[in-house]
Amino acid sequence: MFNYILRRLLIAAPTVLLISLVIFMLLELAPNDPMANVPLTIPPEVKAKMREALGLDQPSWVRYLLWLKQFFWVEPLNLVDHWFGTAYAADQQRILSWQTRSPVSELILQRLPQTLWVVGMGYLIGISLALPIGILSAYKQYSWFDQLGTFVSMVGFSVPTFFTGVLLIVVFSVQLNWLPSIYDTTLVVNSWPAFVAQLKQMAMPVAVIAMFNAAQVSRYLRAAMLDNLSNDYVRTARAKGMGEQVVVLVHVLRNSLIPVVTVIALGVPSIFAGAIITEQVFKVNGLGQLLINAIQSNDLPLVQTLTFIFATLIVTFNLIADVLYGLLDPRIRYD
Repeated sequence: MFNYILRRLLIAAPTVLLISLVIFMLLELAPNDPMANVPLTIPPEVKAKMREALGLDQPSWVRYLLWLKQFFWVEPLNLVDHWFGTAYAADQQRILSWQTRSPVSELILQRLPQTLWVVGMGYLIGISLALPIGILSAYKQYSWFDQLGTFVSMVGFSVPTFFTGVLLIVVFSVQLNWLPSIYDTTLVVNSWPAFVAQLKQMAMPVAVIAMFNAAQVSRYLRAAMLDNLSNDYVRTARAKGMGEQVVVLVHVLRNSLIPVVTVIALGVPSIFAGAIITEQVFKVNGLGQLLINAIQSNDLPLVQTLTFIFATLIVTFNLIADVLYGLLDPRIRYD
């Protein structure tokens, strides 16, 4: 197992670098210019100085290497300085947003809590609902519960999240006036009424995300459970006198989680990326909305950093999923 993890890490390092190069080149080839929104009354020599201040007068390969240095060296040093009060990165240039001239890492850390609260909570609730639904649907195949679960899962997986979000707003905000339609990011939870208000404004976006994830994971788990319930080892376990609870929840579920782990692990980066559409519908001021605003304002450093972080998380959790395979199924051997 150790050798496998080491090999995967050695493969992941150049993969991440290649991803960073692809993202940088795609943004370089994109038809955008940060000077496009500058008023026409500004003289050309002033625009030239502004481009020089943004580093746009440098060749592409110089800006790419500078960004790599800033991302992998300068920003971690700033994090160390913040934690331990040192000054290792005091005089080094950080990755700055073209729009706000603020460090990109600070902008991301400001938006991250909102995304983790809303999207993360929706993901956890979706997984918590998907596991029992998938298990019962497979164990009681073609029952009324299985039929109902299949119908709800197909609706939740096929209906777009923006339609579900707008539908919930029309019903619970416009018609019933129970829940707020806009997420208030300035709300400070310091009392019981503020806590209730926070729960109310989280209810609809969390429900939209949870329904989509629960529908997806429950279908994968149901299919995997049905494949394992018909295997010989299940009949052998029952013949030995093992109870149905032990057979289903220990033997069958453990082997059925292998394909489900992939879906869950690869879905975790979406928590940090933010549900872009859901955040736009409910005006959640998270990372998804930050990325949309950065794209609209041609803020290339912010777009590049965010997309690279999301891609790195996908590579990381893909590795974690492969490691979990060996823990769930002893038949899998990597060494």
